Amino acid sequence: MTTLKVLCLNCSLKQQPEPSETEALARKVLRSFQQEGLDTEILRLSDYTILPGTKSNMGLGDQWPEILDKIRACHILIIATPIWMGHSASYVQRIFERLDDIFYNPDLVDRSSGRYFTYNKVGAALVTGNEDGAHEAVRHILWGLQEFGFSIPPNSNSYWVGVAGGQINYTEGGGEHHEYTNKNNAYLVMNSIHLARVLQEQPFTTDFKTIEREAKKNGN
Repeated sequence: MTTLKVLCLNCSLKQQPEPSETEALARKVLRSFQQEGLDTEILRLSDYTILPGTKSNMGLGDQWPEILDKIRACHILIIATPIWMGHSASYVQRIFERLDDIFYNPDLVDRSSGRYFTYNKVGAALVTGNEDGAHEAVRHILWGLQEFGFSIPPNSNSYWVGVAGGQINYTEGGGEHHEYTNKNNAYLVMNSIHLARVLQEQPFTTDFKTIEREAKKNGN
Protein backbone atom coordinates (compact mmCIF):
# COMPACT_ATOMS: atom_id res chain seq x y z
CA MET A 1 0.00 0.00 0.00
CA THR A 2 1.22 3.51 -0.83
CA THR A 3 2.63 5.41 2.13
CA LEU A 4 0.29 8.35 2.60
CA LYS A 5 1.76 11.83 2.83
CA VAL A 6 0.39 14.61 5.01
CA LEU A 7 1.21 18.24 4.26
CA CYS A 8 0.34 20.94 6.79
CA LEU A 9 0.42 24.59 5.75
CA ASN A 10 0.90 26.76 8.83
CA CYS A 11 -0.67 30.16 8.17
CA SER A 12 0.84 31.85 11.21
CA LEU A 13 1.97 35.43 10.64
CA LYS A 14 5.06 34.77 12.78
CA GLN A 15 8.33 34.08 11.02
CA GLN A 16 11.00 31.62 12.10
CA PRO A 17 12.45 31.31 14.68
CA GLU A 18 9.58 32.90 16.62
CA PRO A 19 7.43 30.19 18.23
CA SER A 20 4.03 29.58 16.63
CA GLU A 21 1.08 28.43 18.74
CA THR A 22 -0.60 27.12 15.59
CA GLU A 23 2.48 25.07 14.82
CA ALA A 24 2.46 23.59 18.33
CA LEU A 25 -1.05 22.22 17.75
CA ALA A 26 -0.18 21.12 14.22
CA ARG A 27 2.92 19.22 15.31
CA LYS A 28 0.93 17.37 17.97
CA VAL A 29 -1.53 16.26 15.28
CA LEU A 30 1.27 15.34 12.87
CA ARG A 31 2.86 13.13 15.53
CA SER A 32 -0.38 11.14 15.59
CA PHE A 33 -0.22 10.73 11.82
CA GLN A 34 3.39 9.56 12.14
CA GLN A 35 2.37 6.96 14.72
CA GLU A 36 -0.03 5.60 12.11
CA GLY A 37 2.82 5.22 9.62
CA LEU A 38 2.24 8.32 7.47
CA ASP A 39 4.89 10.71 6.20
CA THR A 40 4.38 14.30 7.36
CA GLU A 41 5.68 17.76 6.53
CA ILE A 42 4.83 21.22 7.82
CA LEU A 43 5.53 24.49 6.05
CA ARG A 44 5.26 27.90 7.65
CA LEU A 45 4.04 30.12 4.82
CA SER A 46 5.55 33.27 6.36
CA ASP A 47 8.95 31.76 5.52
CA TYR A 48 8.14 31.89 1.80
CA THR A 49 7.56 34.63 -0.73
CA ILE A 50 4.03 34.03 -1.96
CA LEU A 51 3.16 36.81 -4.37
CA PRO A 52 -0.43 38.07 -4.70
CA GLY A 53 -2.31 36.84 -7.73
CA THR A 54 -4.37 33.98 -9.10
CA LYS A 55 -1.80 32.18 -11.26
CA SER A 56 0.34 29.19 -10.35
CA ASN A 57 3.46 31.20 -10.97
CA MET A 58 3.46 34.98 -10.59
CA GLY A 59 7.01 35.43 -11.79
CA LEU A 60 10.39 36.38 -10.39
CA GLY A 61 10.80 35.55 -6.72
CA ASP A 62 7.49 33.74 -6.36
CA GLN A 63 7.86 30.59 -4.23
CA TRP A 64 4.28 29.39 -4.56
CA PRO A 65 5.25 26.88 -7.30
CA GLU A 66 7.42 25.09 -4.74
CA ILE A 67 4.49 24.85 -2.33
CA LEU A 68 2.12 23.82 -5.12
CA ASP A 69 4.41 20.91 -5.99
CA LYS A 70 4.18 19.71 -2.39
CA ILE A 71 0.38 19.99 -2.45
CA ARG A 72 0.33 17.90 -5.62
CA ALA A 73 2.46 15.23 -3.94
CA CYS A 74 0.44 14.92 -0.72
CA HIS A 75 -2.61 12.79 0.03
CA ILE A 76 -3.87 14.83 3.00
CA LEU A 77 -3.65 18.63 3.15
CA ILE A 78 -4.16 20.39 6.47
CA ILE A 79 -4.51 24.15 6.62
CA ALA A 80 -3.65 25.43 10.09
CA THR A 81 -4.35 29.01 11.09
CA PRO A 82 -4.48 31.38 14.02
CA ILE A 83 -7.57 33.52 14.50
CA TRP A 84 -7.32 37.22 13.61
CA MET A 85 -10.29 39.49 14.30
CA GLY A 86 -12.58 36.47 14.38
CA HIS A 87 -11.38 35.07 11.05
CA SER A 88 -8.63 32.88 9.62
CA ALA A 89 -5.27 34.53 8.94
CA SER A 90 -4.55 36.23 5.62
CA TYR A 91 -2.35 33.38 4.38
CA VAL A 92 -5.44 31.16 4.15
CA GLN A 93 -6.97 33.55 1.65
CA ARG A 94 -3.67 33.72 -0.22
CA ILE A 95 -3.70 29.91 -0.57
CA PHE A 96 -7.17 30.02 -2.07
CA GLU A 97 -6.32 32.92 -4.38
CA ARG A 98 -3.35 31.03 -5.75
CA LEU A 99 -5.29 27.77 -6.09
CA ASP A 100 -7.84 29.61 -8.25
CA ASP A 101 -5.68 28.77 -11.27
CA ILE A 102 -6.99 25.21 -10.99
CA PHE A 103 -10.12 26.37 -12.82
CA TYR A 104 -8.17 27.66 -15.83
CA ASN A 105 -4.75 26.04 -16.09
CA PRO A 106 -4.64 22.80 -18.14
CA ASP A 107 -1.47 21.78 -16.30
CA LEU A 108 -3.48 21.46 -13.08
CA VAL A 109 -6.05 18.99 -14.39
CA ASP A 110 -6.13 15.48 -15.81
CA ARG A 111 -5.75 15.89 -19.56
CA SER A 112 -8.29 13.24 -20.57
CA SER A 113 -11.09 14.06 -18.09
CA GLY A 114 -10.39 17.66 -17.06
CA ARG A 115 -10.58 16.55 -13.41
CA TYR A 116 -8.72 18.79 -10.93
CA PHE A 117 -5.46 17.40 -9.51
CA THR A 118 -6.93 17.91 -6.04
CA TYR A 119 -9.49 15.17 -6.58
CA ASN A 120 -8.78 12.13 -4.38
CA LYS A 121 -6.94 14.26 -1.83
CA VAL A 122 -8.29 14.87 1.67
CA GLY A 123 -8.61 18.29 3.30
CA ALA A 124 -8.68 19.23 7.00
CA ALA A 125 -8.38 22.29 9.24
CA LEU A 126 -6.64 23.27 12.50
CA VAL A 127 -7.26 26.54 14.34
CA THR A 128 -5.79 28.25 17.39
CA GLY A 129 -6.71 31.48 19.14
CA ASN A 130 -7.17 33.03 22.55
CA GLU A 131 -10.77 34.04 21.96
CA ASP A 132 -13.66 33.10 19.66
CA GLY A 133 -13.71 32.62 15.88
CA ALA A 134 -12.71 28.96 15.51
CA HIS A 135 -15.96 27.88 13.84
CA GLU A 136 -15.77 30.75 11.36
CA ALA A 137 -12.17 29.88 10.46
CA VAL A 138 -13.03 26.21 10.02
CA ARG A 139 -16.00 27.08 7.81
CA HIS A 140 -13.79 29.24 5.60
CA ILE A 141 -11.10 26.57 5.24
CA LEU A 142 -13.23 23.49 4.69
CA TRP A 143 -15.63 25.18 2.27
CA GLY A 144 -12.68 26.51 0.27
CA LEU A 145 -10.95 23.14 0.14
CA GLN A 146 -14.01 21.31 -1.15
CA GLU A 147 -14.58 24.00 -3.77
CA PHE A 148 -11.13 23.20 -5.17
CA GLY A 149 -11.85 19.47 -5.24
CA PHE A 150 -10.54 18.16 -1.93
CA SER A 151 -12.63 15.55 -0.12
CA ILE A 152 -13.67 16.48 3.42
CA PRO A 153 -14.15 13.65 5.94
CA PRO A 154 -16.46 14.00 8.95
CA ASN A 155 -15.05 15.85 11.96
CA SER A 156 -11.96 16.87 9.99
CA ASN A 157 -11.19 19.91 12.12
CA SER A 158 -9.77 20.60 15.54
CA TYR A 159 -9.15 23.80 17.45
CA TRP A 160 -8.14 25.36 20.73
CA VAL A 161 -9.26 28.77 21.99
CA GLY A 162 -8.82 30.45 25.34
CA VAL A 163 -11.33 32.45 27.33
CA ALA A 164 -12.82 35.65 25.90
CA GLY A 165 -10.50 38.60 26.35
CA GLY A 166 -7.69 36.36 27.51
CA GLN A 167 -4.04 36.45 26.53
CA ILE A 168 -3.23 32.81 27.25
CA ASN A 169 -2.18 30.83 24.18
CA TYR A 170 -2.26 27.12 23.34
CA THR A 171 1.02 26.15 24.99
CA GLU A 172 0.65 28.48 27.98
CA GLY A 173 -2.93 27.38 28.58
CA GLY A 174 -2.18 23.67 28.62
CA GLY A 175 -3.76 23.10 25.22
CA GLU A 176 -1.81 19.86 24.71
CA HIS A 177 -3.77 18.33 27.58
CA HIS A 178 -7.18 19.75 26.70
CA GLU A 179 -9.60 16.83 26.43
CA TYR A 180 -11.95 18.34 23.85
CA THR A 181 -9.14 19.41 21.52
CA ASN A 182 -7.34 16.09 21.82
CA LYS A 183 -10.56 14.21 21.08
CA ASN A 184 -11.07 16.26 17.93
CA ASN A 185 -7.42 15.80 16.97
CA ALA A 186 -8.02 12.05 17.02
CA TYR A 187 -11.20 12.33 14.95
CA LEU A 188 -9.33 14.40 12.36
CA VAL A 189 -6.42 11.96 12.15
CA MET A 190 -8.43 8.74 12.00
CA ASN A 191 -11.10 10.01 9.62
CA SER A 192 -8.59 11.66 7.29
CA ILE A 193 -6.52 8.47 7.08
CA HIS A 194 -9.61 6.36 6.45
CA LEU A 195 -10.89 8.55 3.63
CA ALA A 196 -7.43 8.90 2.07
CA ARG A 197 -7.10 5.12 1.94
CA VAL A 198 -10.58 4.72 0.49
CA LEU A 199 -9.74 7.25 -2.22
CA GLN A 200 -6.56 5.36 -3.07
CA GLU A 201 -8.56 2.18 -3.59
CA GLN A 202 -11.67 3.72 -5.12
CA PRO A 203 -10.76 7.11 -6.58
CA PHE A 204 -13.20 9.58 -8.06
CA THR A 205 -13.39 9.16 -11.83
CA THR A 206 -15.58 12.19 -12.55
CA ASP A 207 -15.23 13.13 -16.20
CA PHE A 208 -15.46 16.91 -16.27
CA LYS A 209 -15.25 17.16 -20.03
CA THR A 210 -18.19 14.84 -20.64
CA ILE A 211 -20.27 16.60 -17.98
CA GLU A 212 -19.50 20.01 -19.48
CA ARG A 213 -20.47 18.84 -22.97
CA GLU A 214 -23.76 17.46 -21.67
CA ALA A 215 -24.47 20.62 -19.68
CA LYS A 216 -23.84 22.77 -22.75
CA LYS A 217 -26.06 20.55 -24.89
CA ASN A 218 -28.90 20.68 -22.36
CA GLY A 219 -28.49 24.35 -21.45
CA ASN A 220 -30.97 27.05 -22.33
